[in-house]
Amino acid sequence: MKNLILITIFMFCVKLIQAQDRNTEKVWRINFLNPAVELELPTGKNSTFSGGLGVSVLFGYFDNSYRKGIPFADIQQKWFYNFKKRQLKNKKTAYNSANFVSLRFLYRGYDIVDNRRYNYDCDFAIAPTWGIQRHIGKSFHILFDIGTVYYFNKNWGRWYPITFQLNLGFDLCAISNEK
Repeated sequence: MKNLILITIFMFCVKLIQAQDRNTEKVWRINFLNPAVELELPTGKNSTFSGGLGVSVLFGYFDNSYRKGIPFADIQQKWFYNFKKRQLKNKKTAYNSANFVSLRFLYRGYDIVDNRRYNYDCDFAIAPTWGIQRHIGKSFHILFDIGTVYYFNKNWGRWYPITFQLNLGFDLCAISNEK
């Protein structure tokens, strides 16, 4: 019994130390600019993995078309690099508010509103990006990132020099201490 109590106390202390040393947090979000539900999970002290599912409007880069009601899955690995600098300047780092570099992967399906099929049913994109993410006020969230992108589908692929993402939404909850 004594060993069990000591192990429990040790595990609690290790968890407490890890929580104080961790910069990133688990956060649920709802984005309304590109309607989606997103979950951001810590993968390290200064990195997260985010995944989102939603429906968006698309101005076609393949065929210059306008499509609405496009289901998408967006996953992104982010590496944050300025938590300490923000903390030293007494700026918020809660809800992963920092600058980052990332690798983003995007899948988009066919138009579910018009139920039309194009020359392709779905497409993919992979993009290295640089961005900023901020938590403003009690629950508002803003993310902007920019980079280069490679779009592809089953028929072809093409590099584009610039892509960007702008997300506005709400942080529903974070599992960590306010920083």
